Amino acid sequence: MVEFDHFRKEAGLPTFTMSVSNWVEKTNAIGIFSKSGKNGGTYAHKDIAFEFGGAISPMFKLYVIKEYQRLKEIESNQYGLEWNVKRILSKANYQIHTNAIKKYIVPKSGYTQAKEWLLYADEADLLNLVLFRCTAKQWRDLNPDRHLNGENIRDMASINELAVLSSLENLNSILIKNGLSKKDRFKILNETAKEQLENLNKVDLIKSIKKENSTTFIDASEVVKKTMSRRLAIY
Repeated sequence: MVEFDHFRKEAGLPTFTMSVSNWVEKTNAIGIFSKSGKNGGTYAHKDIAFEFGGAISPMFKLYVIKEYQRLKEIESNQYGLEWNVKRILSKANYQIHTNAIKKYIVPKSGYTQAKEWLLYADEADLLNLVLFRCTAKQWRDLNPDRHLNGENIRDMASINELAVLSSLENLNSILIKNGLSKKDRFKILNETAKEQLENLNKVDLIKSIKKENSTTFIDASEVVKKTMSRRLAIY
C-alpha cells in the first residue's frame, strides 16, 4: 500500500503525527477505532490492546507473560490429574478383564500354569491392537529407552484413549463371558473403540493428544497392518 511508504518516510520526523482516526482512514484498518464526544475514546480488539500495552510498558508485558505461564500450568495440572485418574481407572478395570480370562478362557485352553501368562498377554494385545494399532512388543522394540525406564504402551496414551480402554476392558470381559470367539470380539471391540474415540475427540480435542509426542504408531503402521491381518486370520 502506498500509504505505508508515506508513513515509513515521515515516521522519524519531529512533525510526524499519527492519530487513530487518521490511521483507520488511510489504511481502512479494522480492530481499532476512535470515538469523540462525551463517551468517546479509543477502542481496540484485545489482541491489539495487549500488543500496544506490551510495547509501551515492559512491566505490563512481563505481567502478561507471567499470567499466561500461570494459566498454562493450571491447565497442564488439570489434564495431568485427569490422565492419572483415567490411568488408575483403566488399571482397576484391567482386573475385571483378567478375572474373566481366568474364569472363562484359562480352563478351556489346556495351558499349563507356567504358560497361562501367554493368554493374559494375548488378550491384552487384542485391546492394544484395537486401540493403539500396535502390540506391546512392537512398542517396546520401537521405544527401547522408555521400556528400560519402566514405561509401557499405555503410559503414552491420551486421556480419551484411556477412557476408551477402560470401556473396552469391561466390554471384552462381557464378550468373553458370553463365549464369543476372538475374531468376533475383535470386530466388536474395533468398532466400539473407533466410535467412542471419534465422539470423545469431538468433545475435547486436547484430550486426544498423547501424553508425550511420539511417532511410534506412524513408524509401525506397515508392521501393524500385517500383524492385524495375520491375527484376524488366526482368530
